[in-house]
Amino acid sequence: MNHQLSSRGACKCDAAIPGIPGIASSLLLLAMTLTAFWTSAFAQTHDVSPELWDRPRSAAAITGEEGVKRAVAALIAQPEARLVIHHAAGQEPLLHAEELKSWLGALAIDTRRIVLRNDLAVGSPVKIEVVQ
Repeated sequence: MNHQLSSRGACKCDAAIPGIPGIASSLLLLAMTLTAFWTSAFAQTHDVSPELWDRPRSAAAITGEEGVKRAVAALIAQPEARLVIHHAAGQEPLLHAEELKSWLGALAIDTRRIVLRNDLAVGSPVKIEVVQ
């Protein structure tokens, strides 16, 4: 990025956004950069709809689930990240978490990047967290 000052001391950056004046453009670029950093540097948690378990599962059903879609997209964008599948205590929540892990593996997600964690309150839906 090339910074030059005008005769009035304003920055004339070559990273300006067309149609947005100099300082506003720089502030917008800074905000966009910080937002990208914020979302990639911290864990992201996504809910898995309880309705997913009310119907037969298929690759289309799993990949169509909005929380799964967002978590997998974040995982792919961050090569060092891992998925944590949070579930409640009990046999059924554990089976849901294990089935979700198996489906993700079948859909080409490396299961070594997926961890199951029994740390939700009883009755809580499964959650997927993307962590660094």
